[in-house]
Amino acid sequence: MLLAPNLVSRTAARAAGAREEAWMLAQPREVRQSYVREVVDRGEDPLHAEIWMLRQSDAVRQSYVREVLEPAVRDGGLGTRG
Repeated sequence: MLLAPNLVSRTAARAAGAREEAWMLAQPREVRQSYVREVVDRGEDPLHAEIWMLRQSDAVRQSYVREVLEPAVRDGGLGTRG
């Protein structure tokens, strides 16, 4: 799904169970492709994921904070949808 066209990934985002998954699937294809290249293809090490996130544009990082982290704080943890 991460490499699917935008229409397909955004449809999958609506059905995703975790906020992180939904957020990633809703990102533009170029963002998802870079995640696959820099994180997934390297074995999905959490440090690679953190490096990848820190290298993203302000808009991408801020959307992650707004759509994933802030709702998680309100709801008491990551992984649930709010």
